[in-house]
Amino acid sequence: MFWQEDDSDTAFQAPDDIVDILFSVDCKHLPVDHAYDLSAALKATAPWIAERDSGVAVHTVHVAGSQNGWERPAHGTDQHLILSRRTKLTIRVPKERIEALMVDLQGKTLDVSGCLLTIGPGKIRALSKETTLFSRYVVGAPDDTEEAFLDRSARALREQGIRIRKALCGKITTIRIPSGTLHTRSLMLADLSREESLQLQQQGLGPHRDMGCGIFLPHKGINAVGKAS
Repeated sequence: MFWQEDDSDTAFQAPDDIVDILFSVDCKHLPVDHAYDLSAALKATAPWIAERDSGVAVHTVHVAGSQNGWERPAHGTDQHLILSRRTKLTIRVPKERIEALMVDLQGKTLDVSGCLLTIGPGKIRALSKETTLFSRYVVGAPDDTEEAFLDRSARALREQGIRIRKALCGKITTIRIPSGTLHTRSLMLADLSREESLQLQQQGLGPHRDMGCGIFLPHKGINAVGKAS
């Protein structure tokens, strides 16, 4: 019998020109819908983040759906997430901006919609080589059907040279901004090549990545995401 394991996956190394920095935080709670206020507070502390070519993408703070009997509240600014000591603030940033981000944020206390968030040390994490990716929030149109959202996403991905093989859109979420509301859907893509996966993690999809939109994370499988009702 001849048996050879495919070692291409273990041999593959993700490039480090864009990375995630995971900052520890000291914060008791945040509004569930905190994307705009967190982005604004970060830009007030490190104004260069607002520059068009900064390359910065800000993950919204996410906690488990339930913990110690606590259930995640509905999305909105009048409900709050309870943060634990393990909660991280994650920011995706080009390699050449790492030092500036660390210097400008570590030890600073942000006011996020009246909630004080103190930023601690940051730890660098490379992007994933998983070929199934998931974004919680991709900006769409207010009247998008599932088909229209997928068609628009497919066109935008093709413009980046990424071919959709398997895609599933899910939860609809609205995000408050001063001028109104952003309408978003979650989006999962499976069977990407590793090069496509890294490209998508680096470039994202659509606008408002400074508010957590269009940021893709690794996911173990497409069956875990349900369609929106």
